[in-house]
Amino acid sequence: MSSGPATSAVSSPDVRGAHSHRLGLITVIATFGGLLFGYDTGVINGALEPLQRDLGLTASTEGFVVSILIVGAAVGAVAGGWLSDRFGRRHNILLLAIVFMVGTLACVVAPSWPLLAAARFVLGLAVGGASATVPVYLAEISPTERRGGLVTRNEVMIVGGQFAAFVVNAVIYNVWGEVDWIWRVMLLVAVVPAIVLFVGMLRMPESPRWLVLQGRTDDALDVLRQVRSPERAEAEMAEVRRLAEEETRSRTAGPVDLSVRWIRKLIVIGAALGVFQQFSGINAVMYYGTQLLGDAGFSANAAIVANTLNGLFSLLGITCGILLINRINRRTMLIGGFALTTTMHLLIALSALLLPDGTVKAYAILVFVVLFVFCMQGTLGPLTWLILSEIFPLRIRSLAIGICVTALWLGNALVSGIFPPVNAALGIGPTFLVFVALGLAAIVFSWKAVPETRGRSLEELESEFRRRYS
Repeated sequence: MSSGPATSAVSSPDVRGAHSHRLGLITVIATFGGLLFGYDTGVINGALEPLQRDLGLTASTEGFVVSILIVGAAVGAVAGGWLSDRFGRRHNILLLAIVFMVGTLACVVAPSWPLLAAARFVLGLAVGGASATVPVYLAEISPTERRGGLVTRNEVMIVGGQFAAFVVNAVIYNVWGEVDWIWRVMLLVAVVPAIVLFVGMLRMPESPRWLVLQGRTDDALDVLRQVRSPERAEAEMAEVRRLAEEETRSRTAGPVDLSVRWIRKLIVIGAALGVFQQFSGINAVMYYGTQLLGDAGFSANAAIVANTLNGLFSLLGITCGILLINRINRRTMLIGGFALTTTMHLLIALSALLLPDGTVKAYAILVFVVLFVFCMQGTLGPLTWLILSEIFPLRIRSLAIGICVTALWLGNALVSGIFPPVNAALGIGPTFLVFVALGLAAIVFSWKAVPETRGRSLEELESEFRRRYS
């Protein structure tokens, strides 16, 4: 599918003005959900050593406490998508902010590892809900020509949250590392952005597209006038209203739409895209990077220091991705991203298999791992969330994204669960050859199945998909 002609809304340029600052503020506040996503998934790494001492974790209970958040996120993605469609995007983000606060405080005061695991599951519900809701909210409130940059800012905040967790943990641990309960302070820091998210969203508007679906057209137009020029607001409102009327006539409504062939096909494409993103192995590196570099030949202390480069280059990669995402077609960037990450996987595998043990081998693997993280976060990381926020019809958008994000989280759980034993049994080289095979499959899938969405309004994309996949 080509990027296509401009729609009536795009033909009314969205000139800069006071509304641009309002849109920027909305984006900053909403993406605190992404910041919490990143911090809560990253903070447990640095907190594990004092947590082990304080609660007496074994290897098996440690793995359970770490992975239970991912299980909660898978559940939260589906539940969050449904709640967002039923009660509104803004309402759901407010609810998630409360769940973030409750889950964090429950973790901080947990007296035993089973209660900590239960609290981590609750926290996972918020992480999964945020991953399914925030990109939809940003996509629906953004003008077409700025949608890519604004939606992918959420991915920047996710990566920034992970990096912040590493830095906060390092500072706290270096000062009070001998205190057994210091892990509670590390986790408590997440309450601050949760409060900012809740207070900030109280003053933010609802998605105009969701308001139209509720028949609240005057409210939707008021929101568009806050974040668009007057002429653009009127043109875009007419387009949203027209599509909502078409959906009403065709009786598309929530879960009933799952029986519609073209919608099912889009959900399969979205779910597969999420799984392939996780099969790139990014979280194998982000969760087990220190262990991987230790296996490559670094000492324990050197591996911990070297692993911080993954966080730094993850942030640099997503920054570059934002600069490119509105300049390159989605499919081109997606296929290119899988090609780059697969190439890095191959170079990691060849370095592990062909180079003799020693400094050269260790640093070669480090360089290619860091380049993999940079390439992945500069392409596949933001693109996956952006494409998922664009391809689904309005009435079922949040529910469909919830299903796809659940598939993504299950892919995450699978990779993070089996990577350590597979790497221990096979070694770095054969393990990354598996990632090479998965990457080649992802390239074929992207070329054959993923549609182009750049430069099209959400309403135009829906009309196009209805014709193409019915």
